[in-house]
Amino acid sequence: MGELKDTWEDEVYKVANRIRLRVLKHTIENNGGYLSQACSSAEILSTLYLKVLNLNEVEKPIIPPKFPGTPGPDNKSYFNGGIYNGERSKDTDRFILSPAQYALVLYAALIEVGRMDTSGLDEFNKDGSSVEMIGAEHSPGMEVTTGSLGQGISQAGGIALARKLKKEKGRVVVFLSDGECQSGQFWEAVQAISYHKLDNIIAYVDINGYQCDGKMTTVMNIEPFHERLKAFGARVFRIDGHDVDAISALGNLKPDGRPTFILCDTNPSRGINILNKRKPKFHYVRFKTEDERESYRREFKKLSKKFQ
Repeated sequence: MGELKDTWEDEVYKVANRIRLRVLKHTIENNGGYLSQACSSAEILSTLYLKVLNLNEVEKPIIPPKFPGTPGPDNKSYFNGGIYNGERSKDTDRFILSPAQYALVLYAALIEVGRMDTSGLDEFNKDGSSVEMIGAEHSPGMEVTTGSLGQGISQAGGIALARKLKKEKGRVVVFLSDGECQSGQFWEAVQAISYHKLDNIIAYVDINGYQCDGKMTTVMNIEPFHERLKAFGARVFRIDGHDVDAISALGNLKPDGRPTFILCDTNPSRGINILNKRKPKFHYVRFKTEDERESYRREFKKLSKKFQ
């Protein structure tokens, strides 16, 4: 009998695990990183890039150019981070990363799906680099600067409305974190995109239950989140955010006149159990001692054998 081929689900899970591994390695080498965000969102981002987003290919993995300077009519060298998502057309999707602190996770995803060169992470957070720690409109995979939390959905709404008016078929797919959904701007945006019937928006929300100050429910509880969104006129689904079949299926639904929100309940230590020692302070990993850093090195070696 011939060797069984991997299913698409197998491939997506492999990419998700490699995203975690790459972010873990980077965090160890740089004594800091948004590691829990990789744990919670890896399946979402890998499924988006491999199964949901309708994007044009790139000729080869892109080596990130240097920061091009302030955009304007006199800056001929300016570029937009959307180039990593291929050439745009009226039929292709537009991807918006709202929580810009997830930039490192997005960079890892772009590398794993062949859109960004592996050398790109060598420029992470360096002066003059476009590979910023908190991504901006020139950073890999990002086409807008989402600024303070909660602004990504507003910008997605504006782009989606413009695409509607132009009768473009492409969608606007936006990735959000649960913490930013506490802000008033988020709810104003949901009200607006529902009112304008922007059913060309699909929003995936990473609900890992934690933010920089601890548990979501102890900082500002937004539950029942799905019921609140429905009350604002959205079409809402709630799923296991590590179930790639569910993530994919809901990303390919027919529009019905309402913006779609897919609430993804996730685990902030998924695949890297050593993170549980930090609970409830998952938000950013910085090592307090060299012994602690060494424990993460051992974790990386163990996971490398498992995932590579």
